[in-house]
Amino acid sequence: MSTDPKIQILLTGATGYVGGSVLAKLLEHEKKSAFAITAIVRSADKAKLFAEVEERTGVPITPVQGSHSDAALVASLASQSDVVIAAADVDDLEAARAILGGLRQRYEKTGVKPILLHTSGTAVFCDHAAGLSGDAPVYDDTDLAQLAKVPDSAPHRNVELTVFEADAQGYVETYIISPSTIYGRATGILVDLGIQNPKSQQIPRLARLSVKRGRAGMVGKGLNYWPNVHIDEVADLFMVIFDEARKTKDARNPALGHGREGYYVAANGEHKLYQISQAIGKALVKLGKSDNAEPTTFTDDEVEELGGDVMANVILGGNSRTVARRGKLVGWTPAKTTSDMLASVEEEVKFALEN
Repeated sequence: MSTDPKIQILLTGATGYVGGSVLAKLLEHEKKSAFAITAIVRSADKAKLFAEVEERTGVPITPVQGSHSDAALVASLASQSDVVIAAADVDDLEAARAILGGLRQRYEKTGVKPILLHTSGTAVFCDHAAGLSGDAPVYDDTDLAQLAKVPDSAPHRNVELTVFEADAQGYVETYIISPSTIYGRATGILVDLGIQNPKSQQIPRLARLSVKRGRAGMVGKGLNYWPNVHIDEVADLFMVIFDEARKTKDARNPALGHGREGYYVAANGEHKLYQISQAIGKALVKLGKSDNAEPTTFTDDEVEELGGDVMANVILGGNSRTVARRGKLVGWTPAKTTSDMLASVEEEVKFALEN
């Protein structure tokens, strides 16, 4: 039996859509016997369920009931970690600072740089098109000069800049994974036990409101573009980076970068908002819930119901155009494309009808 110390992994957002999917991959990892995982969990009931997860998988999991917004708790746990995977609220700057503060302590204690995999999102590239235009720059995640021009005021950017700065200071290696429109239902033991949220945000939100109004809806004319990616393949990208980052520098894929060179967009297709809304419309007609598949523009009141100006006109109706090259250079091999995303829409409409 190996006496090597366990790799200490801290995961925030373990009960969420992305974080839970990443945790599920860790539980299936070929080297899972070397992991000791700590997960911050808000719910006491869900925290108790991790005992069954450990029993079934054999991976030591320590659930800590609390919030990723508890800076003292987060910093303390990060200071004990070799790897932190941050997949909770991507806009919580104080939580990011707490993680980095703990990782600085880890480095000062061990002399070994810990690793941070931070989740962001391609809303950082968004404009305010409100569904009225598809004219927008395409960001390439290997083009450092272009990425440096992203405005400091962009969504998620203040946290990203803080993560970059920590890497530049030399006490941590940081990697940012920036998913686009994520689709598909999460599956696995965490979903089966009721621990993990299995659904995304954008498409289910559009489906629910379209079901309520009895006809597919869209922001503006639905002319804006977004990239897309399946939830399983987002988690796969995390695993590729997790595996490469833990290797010695000589053994790493030479394309692996960290800090500003460690920015990884998760995308493998692009769509217009209109295409999703049209797919919702076709599903509603097929299921006998509408007599017209053509989407219509959401009213001002419906925009508020979607979540207001930023959610509707930026996150759903804005343009976020990207080329995801860096992950593929490191070994990420996503296979699902926009056609798979559109094929998944009917299932989301069925869920909306059932609930």
